[in-house]
Amino acid sequence: MSDVIHDIGFRRYEGERFGRGWIVRSLLIDTIRGIFGLGRPARSKVMPWLLVAILALPPIVIGLVVLVTGGDQPPISYTQYLYQLNLPISLFLAAAAPYAVSRDLRHGVMSLYLSRPLMRSDYLAARYAGLVISMFAIMAVPQTLLMVAALLAELPVGEQLTGWAGGLLMSALLAVLLAAFGLAVATLTPRRGVGVAAIITILLVGQGFSFTLSGLAAEQNLTDLAAVAGALDPYRIVDGLSSWVLGVDAAIGEFAPTAAWQAGVLALAWLLGVLGFGGFLLRRYRNAVPL
Repeated sequence: MSDVIHDIGFRRYEGERFGRGWIVRSLLIDTIRGIFGLGRPARSKVMPWLLVAILALPPIVIGLVVLVTGGDQPPISYTQYLYQLNLPISLFLAAAAPYAVSRDLRHGVMSLYLSRPLMRSDYLAARYAGLVISMFAIMAVPQTLLMVAALLAELPVGEQLTGWAGGLLMSALLAVLLAAFGLAVATLTPRRGVGVAAIITILLVGQGFSFTLSGLAAEQNLTDLAAVAGALDPYRIVDGLSSWVLGVDAAIGEFAPTAAWQAGVLALAWLLGVLGFGGFLLRRYRNAVPL
């Protein structure tokens, strides 16, 4: 019996093939859209947009207060805003990072991605960039609202623009670090719920341990240790760098770096965190994720 090839009428694709770069771009856009629930059921939009609203509401209230009372400056700076609202930012990260990778791990579809002209590093770069952009957006938009409110209250334009630019810079640093951490934790389990719980738990425990260590060090007059203990908390890293680099008041003033080497330790912690989590991701997908 001879083999027969049947033509069942599938239409051949004869258009332009966009290649590897287009695939990476599509994955990046898909990551951002999915994180904010765009193109997904209504229930998937509730949590991200609720957190966005929580982050955006304080600048509006602050702007109204400054406008009504005629204050000469907002009660909170652009960089302090990042620390004061670290909980909703952490919750957003905990929900977004597992979405970016957990489904693909759970359903074992990496082989389908890699059947196209796409490398593991391309996949990770697209997912990571999408998460970074999303994290930066939820921090930059409220800061922009705060800046607009300050300008409407006729506060000094140059001072507000400078503070806003510094806030965006620190938002970018925080987004890069948090995204690397969040993806690294999320790739450890294909179960999204476990990933969400792990991310928020590690952030809260790390923050608590950092504060405890700083408090104990301060009681013993070990001010250097109290400052560098902030390296255990991503938010304190950025808060400390804001204080030293931009010359603004830190959200936790008593533990702010007072020497260049202390700020250097925080900067090194940020760099090692990004490189360490990034290296872990590459190794995880190279060795542990099957084709």
